[in-house]
Amino acid sequence: MKYSERPVTDACCRSAQGDRGCVVLGLSQFFRELHRRMVNRYPRFHKAGLVLLLATSVLGATPGSAHAKETLTWLLRDFPPLTIFTGPQTGQGAIDKLMPELIARMPEYNHQIMHVNRARGTQMLQDPDVFACDPTLLWTPEREKNILFSIPTYATPGNGVTIERSKEALFRPFLTEDSHLDLAALLASKTVKVGIVAERSYGPVVDKILRETTQPDTLILHYGNAAVGSMLQMERMDRFQAIISYWPEARYHAQQQGIPLTELEFLPVKGAPKYQFAHIGCSKTDKGRAAMEIINREMRVLRSTKLIGFYAQWMVKKEEYLRDAQTFFDEPEK
Repeated sequence: MKYSERPVTDACCRSAQGDRGCVVLGLSQFFRELHRRMVNRYPRFHKAGLVLLLATSVLGATPGSAHAKETLTWLLRDFPPLTIFTGPQTGQGAIDKLMPELIARMPEYNHQIMHVNRARGTQMLQDPDVFACDPTLLWTPEREKNILFSIPTYATPGNGVTIERSKEALFRPFLTEDSHLDLAALLASKTVKVGIVAERSYGPVVDKILRETTQPDTLILHYGNAAVGSMLQMERMDRFQAIISYWPEARYHAQQQGIPLTELEFLPVKGAPKYQFAHIGCSKTDKGRAAMEIINREMRVLRSTKLIGFYAQWMVKKEEYLRDAQTFFDEPEK
């Protein structure tokens, strides 16, 4: 699969050149320390559940910095194994590790990290008065109207449905011969409730099924932080019987909660691709366009030399992912 198959829209619970190597090391340590010790409320967005965990300039970390710089806000959500906000592996996600590398290569800006949920992050990216970027976005036609997208930056295994193995009989009638789930037929049957994350895109195939289902009441939306982790707990309480997610994400949360992986099962969705390509999305403004030129330049290198390796560490089938990754970025950009 090549990146020209551009990924695609999202839904919580209702109820400087120079000594560049030294710069990267300092920023990595700096990020990890702040992840551990700083949790500051951001009053303007308190009701939306927005937390400002890291608000800092890398002015002191990059040589030759000027004082009159624009501040670029990076919007991160709790999205293991890309970004990890809590627990013993805080700050060790694939994007957590990428950010110091990318920021060190963008000395033109001061940078701040802001933790948001998916819905709030989307609102901020679409606000013309905000200068921000999100490093974990799927492309969709709807988003492209208001958000600038980078070149493809990484490929993630496609979304599917995570269920408890004890409830497999509910889903068996909707499985194809190759054990893919006919999600459209499942929703139409009204036999189960399915949890999804508000404002998240699951890729073009799943998004279309969710958008066109004639039984929207079977979908339970979650708007909070750590949505998939919360939904796993709710699934265990039978609030719903399935959640749509990436398997690496559900797997991480299950392990953190002490849920045996043998008690869960991941069902790929019929017609969905093996991989989906993600992008960095920025404000669709002059400031965003200027930043995107730099981001694209740097990510052409970082996506292959750094990010693939960072992400592969979290894959169940690491060797297969690394083998597939050799062709991720082969085709000419469009």
